[in-house]
Amino acid sequence: MASNDFDSGEVEVKLDGAAVLLPSERRSLDSIVAYLDSLSLQQQRILCWLCVDGEPVNLTHATRRFTAFTQIEAESMSLAEVPQQLIKAALQQTISARARVQKAVELALINEGSRAHELWWSLSVSLKEPLLTLSLLPETICGQENGRANMSQLRKWQLQQLGGVIQDVDTACGSEDPIPLAEALERRVLPWLNKLHESLQMWSDAVSYRAPLPATQGTA
Repeated sequence: MASNDFDSGEVEVKLDGAAVLLPSERRSLDSIVAYLDSLSLQQQRILCWLCVDGEPVNLTHATRRFTAFTQIEAESMSLAEVPQQLIKAALQQTISARARVQKAVELALINEGSRAHELWWSLSVSLKEPLLTLSLLPETICGQENGRANMSQLRKWQLQQLGGVIQDVDTACGSEDPIPLAEALERRVLPWLNKLHESLQMWSDAVSYRAPLPATQGTA
């Protein structure tokens, strides 16, 4: 098994644009990430972005696939920036889900029904990911002024709506004809995702400008 150790003198490491001098024992990528995380925490910040040799790395996934590297760039965020980053992550999850739904529609329309079904079933369990990400937002980010719903109630509405959407598409999967599946994806799933994306974008703009978040009864 290949090692991801390196000569620390040959690797350029930056955190928030500033060069970082690594301790000599920090030789693996995992150890470097842990060190950058520690530096961030000492400044009351959270490591939120990592790029290795120009390739963005998901901080929640294993980094051992990199056996050699010469440049690491990382960014941290303050606690005040966490809501904005969570909304941004939910936006990216929504965009990814929308692309996968569109792919399923295309497969169904060219009579690849079985493949479209499998793609939908694998996708359906991940549609809730943006809502789970939003569950990490503080309740106070969306107040109850003027009779508006709080964030907890909004998430409940959205989950209920998503359950209905998934049930409708699953019903369409019971037909041997793939066209009902394509229609269900286009008429139920894509509009739900588009509404969610629109809401997330408004919330992102509101947080950016430190304005109160708009509260609605969900996305469908």
